[in-house]
Amino acid sequence: MLADLDPARALPRDASRATLIGRAWLPAAGGPAPVVVRDGDVYDLSRVAPTVSELLNLPDPAGTVRSAQGLARVGAVSDLLSNSDEPSRDPSRPWLLAPNDLQAIKAAGVTFVSSMLERVIEEQARGDPAKAERVRHAIVAIIGDDLAAVRPGSPEAAKLKDALIAQGAWSQYLEVGIGPDAEIFTKSQPMSAVGTGADIGIHPKSAWNNPEPEIVLAVASDGRVVGATLGNDVNLRDFEGRSALLLGKAKDNTGSCAIGPFIRLFDAGYSADDVRGADLALRVEGPEGFVLEGSSSMARISRDPVDLAAQAIGANHQYPDGFVLFLGTMFAPVKDRHGPGQGFTHAVGDVVTVSTPSLGALANRVRTSDTVAPWTMGAGALMRNLAARGLL
Repeated sequence: MLADLDPARALPRDASRATLIGRAWLPAAGGPAPVVVRDGDVYDLSRVAPTVSELLNLPDPAGTVRSAQGLARVGAVSDLLSNSDEPSRDPSRPWLLAPNDLQAIKAAGVTFVSSMLERVIEEQARGDPAKAERVRHAIVAIIGDDLAAVRPGSPEAAKLKDALIAQGAWSQYLEVGIGPDAEIFTKSQPMSAVGTGADIGIHPKSAWNNPEPEIVLAVASDGRVVGATLGNDVNLRDFEGRSALLLGKAKDNTGSCAIGPFIRLFDAGYSADDVRGADLALRVEGPEGFVLEGSSSMARISRDPVDLAAQAIGANHQYPDGFVLFLGTMFAPVKDRHGPGQGFTHAVGDVVTVSTPSLGALANRVRTSDTVAPWTMGAGALMRNLAARGLL
């Protein structure tokens, strides 16, 4: 079993006072249910709200969950976590799914200076990892690596843009990194995310790819940010580097979006300020003994998390079922794995763990996207299942 499926690692350090909701597959029901963690056990919230989307759209999700009584027990959280390990899963027992369901799955890109520089490098290298190190030195020599002091959309940013254009160093990634408009894109489709313990997918034709450890906001249909969880925005650097128009293929493949293990709802003990101050850790353990570790500090994000959510929704764009929003990462791995100057790329069998004390740990194994379990339960199948269970 994956080590990070142990409750001591998977749950927040202060789990006893956290309001944690998620989704579990219930074999007896032939479908999923929203769940809450209480005192080491998992309880079914279906009679409170049949979907996580509906639950998060309530006026006070955390208060509603905390006051809910008479909930059916699903099982011990330790049992659901251990049965979430996909290769050894017992399909006759419940397991955890991604904690979101009908919400749109959105992502904010180029929100940290270090990742912004890596996107520029990908663009200049045209997706060729062998050229990346040479391009990296050339780009940093021109624009430096101190862009963190530049506030996106400010007059200073506009002046810097003019100077970079004059030097021939401007890029579409710098535009969204320091310009007035954030990059908000569709990461994946509603119901397509995988949860902790599930296999994640890398396109079999990709030779340069990486995990992206991120905090993911849970946002209601009226724009309220109501909670947060962890995510891995699996990314194909070679596909996106060849052309920004391949972003969809670089980002959205079977198993390429991992979220979980639970959404921690905002309440008196956890808020957006905790998101702003979080430090994320990433660990990749390869089957050949390779180990990669890194971190991403939300204190170094160039745009405020709540402001990013506000850029995604408003008079010009609505989400009736709410949405979840990946906030971006400052982590772009460059540690050589397969030879000098080759940088990092995944290998089948890698174990990837994203963690932070306030949200716990999200752990997944890497396979190719054509060999992970196919995505079969979309919104239509969910509605049919809920109707058959008398929940609609």
